[in-house]
Amino acid sequence: MPDVYKIMLDAELSKAFDVWSGYLNARTGEDPQVRARLRSTLQSARVAAAEGDPASARALVAEMYDDAREAGLPWAPVPPGPCAADRQARDYVKDELRQVLPVHLREDLDSIAIYLSVTGRRLQTAPGLDAAAHQDILYISARAGMALDLAHPTAARRELERLKAIARRCGVEP
Repeated sequence: MPDVYKIMLDAELSKAFDVWSGYLNARTGEDPQVRARLRSTLQSARVAAAEGDPASARALVAEMYDDAREAGLPWAPVPPGPCAADRQARDYVKDELRQVLPVHLREDLDSIAIYLSVTGRRLQTAPGLDAAAHQDILYISARAGMALDLAHPTAARRELERLKAIARRCGVEP
């Protein structure tokens, strides 16, 4: 079984490298010295990642965001929020996962994702749910999403069952 978490982390770095490369290759008219420093930092981050040191690569990417902000570069990339970063990493990794995960596992994960989506949507729109129930739904859905991201169908199925139990308690068809 491939290390899906590592694949996700690598995708986050790849996305950041692509965003920064696109920015640095654009002609924005901003301070050429700062852009040269950012280009050098990006190259160092790529080297660190290629040499198997993703922690250093991530630190260098974070440094680039800080340098661009401090230099006041109006067109420089800004770090994505946690939700956007996860969504972008998932988008980057989906093709690679298709190559490394067995078909039956991918189909199982896809099926669980559909059931989670439908059940979660039905619960979110159910009338009369209190704040605690909404919080539980969001929490369990997030846990299930993480399990799916890590290609762990057993954990995802367990969270789906927890969500279905809430649906039954609330009189919602799971």
